[in-house]
Amino acid sequence: MARSALILVEGHRGSGPRYINAIQHLGLKPITLSSDPTQYEYIMSENLEAIRVDTDNIDDMIHECSRLRASYDIAGITGFTDIDELLYAKVGKLCQYFDLYGPNPESIERCCDKYTQHQLLADSGVPVPAYRLALNAADVESATAEIGLPVILKPAAGSGSTGVRLCRTLDELAEHTTHLLGEKHLWQSTPRILVEEFAQGPFYSAHIMGDEVIAIGAGDFGRPPHFVFREVTCPAPLTDDEHDRIADVSLSCLPALGLGWGPTNVELRWTKRGPVVIEVNPRLSGGVDPQLVQLAYGVDLITEHIKLILGDEWDLRRRHTHTATARFLIPDRDGILDWISGDSRAAAVPGVAGVELYVKPKTPIVRKSDYRDMIGHVIAASPSQAQTEAILKSAVDLIDWSITPFPPLGE
Repeated sequence: MARSALILVEGHRGSGPRYINAIQHLGLKPITLSSDPTQYEYIMSENLEAIRVDTDNIDDMIHECSRLRASYDIAGITGFTDIDELLYAKVGKLCQYFDLYGPNPESIERCCDKYTQHQLLADSGVPVPAYRLALNAADVESATAEIGLPVILKPAAGSGSTGVRLCRTLDELAEHTTHLLGEKHLWQSTPRILVEEFAQGPFYSAHIMGDEVIAIGAGDFGRPPHFVFREVTCPAPLTDDEHDRIADVSLSCLPALGLGWGPTNVELRWTKRGPVVIEVNPRLSGGVDPQLVQLAYGVDLITEHIKLILGDEWDLRRRHTHTATARFLIPDRDGILDWISGDSRAAAVPGVAGVELYVKPKTPIVRKSDYRDMIGHVIAASPSQAQTEAILKSAVDLIDWSITPFPPLGE
């Protein structure tokens, strides 16, 4: 009898090992399809099966999956990348081709275009910021004149806050427009810029499975004009009314975008007019969010996602209510990382649930003003928010590093 396998399209530094563990715990063999398996350290270190294939080519992936079916019972196919959501649309197409459970690829593709997403949400009465599409600098200027400063400039496709900036003046607007339309920003297709009203207020993130809101987290960013997460907490400190309003608005996004199967992540701001949807991600949130939800409520979103892929019954019941918070380590300068230490001592602090460093000594640090600026994180959890904050501070204070600035050009 052929062994059952679950195929993963590409990998993920944060969620990848957790998916591997969950798949193996359920008695399945994980097999990764990747354009470059060596980029995922956990695949190499654990000697996991991985197949090199052009994951941009759906026909090549169909060929590899068909070949694997000669040796394995393919129980499911999924992906969890939060860097290239169009890849997740290809996962949906693979599932359709092989008659497996998976997301609707057309819905994923619609969500990948932030302008189309805003249109569909607005047409369904979901509160979104004022927005315009711009194809050139003149479009950006006219759109900003209509919306009014300050505005957010962002690529109409992409994730991880790459290319996203708050523009408070015309000079900042011109500077970032030049950046996006110049050679510094890498476009996968024709440049399309979303000019968006700056929805001012606290940031929240709703984690949905199927048509049920499992958790609502809160996020805190570093200094503007960029949006690099400094801290994420689950659950968010909300009143019952605030929680219900955010949940209702988040769920209203599903029919508007044709979602409702599997995981969805909705990002919002609480403004003067209440919750406003900034973005809907038709996938499980990446990074530390699944771990925070599990620490906060005892719900393992990754395992339950895999159960859904397999066609099994999932269990989304909360086991407890704790407060879990992640603090990201972000350098304040570019240069060469001389050393970084204290992670072992931080991990030993009671209540710390995880410490991870993303870089090693002698690594060049070049800040990009997006998710790539993070060099590590610390996670703490306890029955109360105040206790979690105290644990986190004690642990983070034990970690330190040194960065030698790059020498001036010409030296």
